[in-house]
Amino acid sequence: MRSGEAFRLEWINIDMERHLINLKRPEKGSNPRIFKVSTKLINMLNHLPRKSKKVFGDVTHGSIRGTFCASRKRAAKKLANPRLLQIHFHTLRHWKATMEYHKTKDPYHVKHLLGHKSIKNTEIYINLEQAIFNVGESCEYTTRIAKTVKGARALLAAGFEYVTDMDGYKLFRKRK
Repeated sequence: MRSGEAFRLEWINIDMERHLINLKRPEKGSNPRIFKVSTKLINMLNHLPRKSKKVFGDVTHGSIRGTFCASRKRAAKKLANPRLLQIHFHTLRHWKATMEYHKTKDPYHVKHLLGHKSIKNTEIYINLEQAIFNVGESCEYTTRIAKTVKGARALLAAGFEYVTDMDGYKLFRKRK
């Protein structure tokens, strides 16, 4: 989500049991949307103080930006990597969208994830993915075979995607 959307996020918009965040007040004319989030994120949110109806408290948008910039500056200094200073909060949104397109190859999934009203706004992530991963060159895969449900679950957990059944076996692949 955008920083302003996170800034306005309220506790009532988070379903801790089902791991869902309901973004009811999007920015920039985007569509409202619901995110499935990880257990790790839910645990991190559960450790935040609940002194306000807003998840990130009654602070200003500028103070959230200032905290992000100060943290980024400390990390750049500690890691001796000035390129970290080029990362902005919105860069994280771009990265997530690009990686999600790379993983799914589904521009409509990315469009929905970002809340875009038009697929044209999502096309930038297709172009970024192609530039980053040199699409056009042959895609190489690592392949695996699963003989049992337990084996199939392990492959899925390791990032492999199911391809097909053949001779009683399940075939999986993962980009190299």
